[in-house]
Amino acid sequence: MSPIFFAAFVLSAYCLTKGDCVSHDELKELKTEFAINLYQHLAEAENKTNLVVSPASVAVSLELLQFGARGNTFTELRDALGYSIHDQSVQDFLRVVYEGATGSSSQGTVVQLACSLFVQAGLQLSPLFVAHTVRWANSSLQQANSSYPNATAAQIQEWITSNIGDGDLHGMALETAASPLNQVTVVSTTYFKSTWQKKFSFMDTQILPFTTAEGLTLKVPTMHHTAEVNYGQFQTASLEPFSVVELPYIGEKISMFMVLPGHKSTSLSQIESHLSAKTITLWANSLKRMKMDIFLPRFSIQSHFDLKTVFSALGITDIFDPLNADFRGISEQGSLYVSEAIHKAKIEVTEDGTKASGATAMVLLKRSRTPIFKADRPFTFFLRQADTGMYTFEFSSRIIHK
Repeated sequence: MSPIFFAAFVLSAYCLTKGDCVSHDELKELKTEFAINLYQHLAEAENKTNLVVSPASVAVSLELLQFGARGNTFTELRDALGYSIHDQSVQDFLRVVYEGATGSSSQGTVVQLACSLFVQAGLQLSPLFVAHTVRWANSSLQQANSSYPNATAAQIQEWITSNIGDGDLHGMALETAASPLNQVTVVSTTYFKSTWQKKFSFMDTQILPFTTAEGLTLKVPTMHHTAEVNYGQFQTASLEPFSVVELPYIGEKISMFMVLPGHKSTSLSQIESHLSAKTITLWANSLKRMKMDIFLPRFSIQSHFDLKTVFSALGITDIFDPLNADFRGISEQGSLYVSEAIHKAKIEVTEDGTKASGATAMVLLKRSRTPIFKADRPFTFFLRQADTGMYTFEFSSRIIHK
């Protein structure tokens, strides 16, 4: 099964006249914290709906923009991510992480990462920005011509398809992408493909009740199997109980980290508000191995977000302001600002494994007998890398209703 994560930025012309070293452990926590912050803000805004988000596609693109940002624009991006991309310790760490995600595969699991800049013919990019770009997350530079927007769109879509393989992502429409002011499109893709370490049998899938956030009872296809898993029971500061289970994919390098409220009367938001890098690490380190009956709905959801509001909540505002945005590190030929910020994501969980796709787009313009884990009520989950403990290449999701 195959999650794909995609981020696109379009830069166009608009006519106008912390840097301390960070340890690897701190960076792991900061990367996870950004993913959780992004997820929490989206979950709060989409309180009554299912959602899926790819923090990876957003973070990689914002890192690339950091290379070209200056002044307060850079400061906002740095503070939102929690680190400066100009710190050598950060670059060294992230290059190792990203190199491990550029076409790596083992035991049936594939993780890939790629970026590309589609540059308007005649636009002069900063040599330093180009140097950073071609060394960042398997990046490349390609020439485009915004005088022929349909051809440019086809060129970008072809590149995306070549990197995500199954073409799950469609309809990534950017309102200003066809503008004659269009100067640069930055696209990044993260691709994950794997199957469960222990597949659910189709023969064991049953139609069982699922209680929605509104208290309605629906009948949904529910997968089941008995397996040895990592499991734990916890409670929030307000004494709301919840349980956590970790379901590994083949090879056990990546797993699904599921969080389920202990009672149907407990809203998922009460648990989500306690999420942080530290608490998730604490939960993960406290799980115990045990044999359990696992019941998990088979589902498919997709989300489409305008990220402007979310970025504003994260403190990123200058990039959208034609007067304040400062991307002179990308090009000195004119001021650049973000006119659109869009994220699309899709996920499908079945008996075989997980399939998901996501897209971020920003347009820049110049200027039982055994214990039971039964997900029959709203729950949230993340994909977690066992070797790093981070949530950087995967996605975060919640199931409220079907």
